[in-house]
Amino acid sequence: MIDTAAVTGRSGTIAATGGSGTTTATGRSVRIDPRHLPLAVTSSLFVLMFLAGSYLFKGFFSLQVFLNFFIDNAFLLISAIGMTFVILSGGIDLSVGSVIALTTMVSASLVEKHGLSPAVVIPLVLAMGSGIGLVMGVVIQYFKVQPFIVTLAGMFLARGLCYLISIDSITIHNGFYVDASSHRIPFLFDTSITWNVVIALALFAAAIYIAHYTSFGRTVYAIGGSEQSALLMGLPVPRTKVLIYTWSGFCSALAGVAFTFYMVSGYALHAGGMEMDAIAAVVIGGTLLTGGHGTVVGTLFGVLIYGTIQTLIMFEGTLSSWWTKIVIGLLLLVACLLQRIFERRARTA
Repeated sequence: MIDTAAVTGRSGTIAATGGSGTTTATGRSVRIDPRHLPLAVTSSLFVLMFLAGSYLFKGFFSLQVFLNFFIDNAFLLISAIGMTFVILSGGIDLSVGSVIALTTMVSASLVEKHGLSPAVVIPLVLAMGSGIGLVMGVVIQYFKVQPFIVTLAGMFLARGLCYLISIDSITIHNGFYVDASSHRIPFLFDTSITWNVVIALALFAAAIYIAHYTSFGRTVYAIGGSEQSALLMGLPVPRTKVLIYTWSGFCSALAGVAFTFYMVSGYALHAGGMEMDAIAAVVIGGTLLTGGHGTVVGTLFGVLIYGTIQTLIMFEGTLSSWWTKIVIGLLLLVACLLQRIFERRARTA
């Protein structure tokens, strides 16, 4: 949010306001709310990286390249949206990647080995993911176990269940999954997107509404700010914390469905470490690891930065894909340092 205020003296010039994010201009001062500085930094970084890629590589500056950020990372965006709510509440969910892998394995097994229709399989795996999240939320809230421990157990449990189904990759030949994987939806200027992008953007719009226009979303922010204060205010903290992990489990399963569309297979090693990618996207997007501050929009920019780095490395052509991890690690470190700086400046402003 940008607040403007003009303080006019006898000469009609400015009185500087001080505090963070303050700039001056003739007759008017512009101050960026310190709470939104991380989002401003993240969005600016994405624009700079995209412009740098456009300057360095021919063909980079195109709508299709931009849309490819979404096409190649739709499942990451979906899982990161669920993770955003968890981190906003001050928690963590380490089971995301394993639930995605389990979703691909269950989907592939039920469709290919048991001949079930995708109309049955997809709601079933979404319920499975939500159920895993629900159980973890209940344990976290009512047994007072740290989210790190509970979701770590969920991570091992889900990954282990994958190997009970099969130790080998299961290729999906079902027509629905093949069509969903290959079908392109025409977009502007002869470009195209996939169904995964539609799913991710629909969830993104729903998440913005839930976070900012529902009592559930306001309670999530309140818990992240101070759980004790939220309890004293009479907010439904226990129910909300359980629902947060249920929502994250649902998003992980939905990301698994999108990943199945993307890979057209189920495999126990799918989405290895994706929980860390989701956490990185959320934090780079400006959400505080301690909870209480952050936006779903920031998470979108975090995923776009991830996609931009991948594409820059692909255009460069000589660098290994592991450079994506190196750059993301550095950005994550910088994001955490900036968060500490912004927190201190906000307290002293």
